Amino acid sequence: MNKFNIAIIGAGIGQEHLAAYLELPDKFTVKTLCDIDEERAKSICGDHSNIQIETNFDAVLEDKDIDIIDICLPPHLHFKMSMDALAAGKHVICEKPLVNSLKEADLLALQAKKFDRVLTPVFQYRFGPAMTKLNALIDAGYAGRPLVASIETHWHRDKEYYNNPWRGTWKGEQGGAVLGHAIHNHDLLCAVFGPIRQLSAFTQTRVNDIEVEDCASISFQMKNGALASSSITLGAAQDTTRLRFCFEKLTAESGELPYAPAAGDWKFISRGPGDIGAQQSEIDEFLNTVPAQNAGYIGFFDALWHKLNGKTNNAVSFEDGRRSLELVSAIYQSTRSKKIVNLPLSQDDEYYHGWMPKN
Repeated sequence: MNKFNIAIIGAGIGQEHLAAYLELPDKFTVKTLCDIDEERAKSICGDHSNIQIETNFDAVLEDKDIDIIDICLPPHLHFKMSMDALAAGKHVICEKPLVNSLKEADLLALQAKKFDRVLTPVFQYRFGPAMTKLNALIDAGYAGRPLVASIETHWHRDKEYYNNPWRGTWKGEQGGAVLGHAIHNHDLLCAVFGPIRQLSAFTQTRVNDIEVEDCASISFQMKNGALASSSITLGAAQDTTRLRFCFEKLTAESGELPYAPAAGDWKFISRGPGDIGAQQSEIDEFLNTVPAQNAGYIGFFDALWHKLNGKTNNAVSFEDGRRSLELVSAIYQSTRSKKIVNLPLSQDDEYYHGWMPKN
């Protein structure tokens, strides 16, 4: 099996990516860390003196030994750098949001196809023992039809967080809590309940003096008929994420871990006994047979390695990233138009070209 050389672009969230790669030494080698702040790059590499520090992105693209470019930069830089990396013959991993419109996403897809490279958005929340167990229960028929879900993204962000000049602005972040904070939990909703048919959304800025929204309430109807709600705020006393999926035969409830919900302890509660669902003891016995899975970024990168080597995998796909952008587009369209928005969005829709406000 192939082992891949990585170049991480950006020493912010890139530090977490680096830590995960170092846990998979038989699958990845971090060859280069690129950041305009050379001292910051050196500081996160620590004792790993074999990692080359670079400040010039073009020099990274010219390195023929690099297989994968991992982009960990502010959102407004994602599109051009991903396009350039694909044109240089590199596979691309890009932090969320992948790009800033469905149009840009489709142009990236054409670029990836043209150069026969893999383009992968980052949704590490999907990986962890809880999601592995839930998927196993669904596949084994213990869940039944999806009915209702609730998603809470209740986090704490204050003035200090927004001291970084690109944060809290449309130009820098390209969006607020809907885009930068709840996007992972909405991806989890779609990963479990499937695609969304329509939605209605309200967003407001109520917590901090910023341009973008920091509170939202959204209602979804899924294509399979299930219903879901999402509650978002950056004004909570502490960071908590809570997910609840009600199925015909069981209910799955997460804990409160904010940034790795699938790594926490979940409850899987049967509606049995009788014809409704299995006995709780049967559910518990089945769960004991489900193999463990790496959580977070480690699980995400491990799944990608399997995909790149043509092995059975549950890797995040480009389509997953595009779907998350379509959802963001529809949420902003709904809150501004005060109307229910139907999905998918066509290329004729103005929000296909982006959700940035006109004024």
